[in-house]
Amino acid sequence: MTIHKEGRLLLFVLLIILFALNWAILYYFPHNAWVQNSVMLASVIFYLLFVQFFRNPVFSITPNDKHVLAPADGKVVVIEETDEIEYLKSRRKQISIFMSPVNVHVNRMPVAGVVSFFRYHPGKYLVAWHPKSSTENERSTVVVKMDNGVEILFRQIAGALARRIKCYVKVGQPFQQGQEFGFIKFGSRVDVFLPLDAKVTVSIGETTKGGRTIIAELP
Repeated sequence: MTIHKEGRLLLFVLLIILFALNWAILYYFPHNAWVQNSVMLASVIFYLLFVQFFRNPVFSITPNDKHVLAPADGKVVVIEETDEIEYLKSRRKQISIFMSPVNVHVNRMPVAGVVSFFRYHPGKYLVAWHPKSSTENERSTVVVKMDNGVEILFRQIAGALARRIKCYVKVGQPFQQGQEFGFIKFGSRVDVFLPLDAKVTVSIGETTKGGRTIIAELP
């Protein structure tokens, strides 16, 4: 387990602020142990909450070009057929994973391939499970073309709390399956659009682990 690069500066600054706060409590309330201990306990809990949010688990991945891996930790909230109108412009199976503030927020490649399309869209901040969040919220769309020519589209979507989407891809860049491609701060959602002949292997409400849970199988 490591701390993700997106959180290192924030955690350092937060540590200084909390240290200064506790020093001030000791200075202004030198004889009030209850206040000192309460503030210290609250500071530790608050800091640990931020640490767990920016945690970045380390694990090995066994590549398989027939498997589609979950791009994020979270809960499956949508499994349906829909029309993908931005790039693929065809009927697809959509799987959406909601990431709560307590989930790991590293986003990982569901398949191996080369990035064939990338676009960032500014937008609204509807709650991530809102039906229109996929098309109206701030979002980043990524398409990866596999070696067999199949293209898989996935979309990072901001939510009511998530206001910073980080996507580390560029068109033409190769990625391995399970490799990190982005990060979303403070809860959000990731949509994956698959061919209609893909076999979905998860169900609504199921918990996923990014880079480990198999969410679908390709023919």
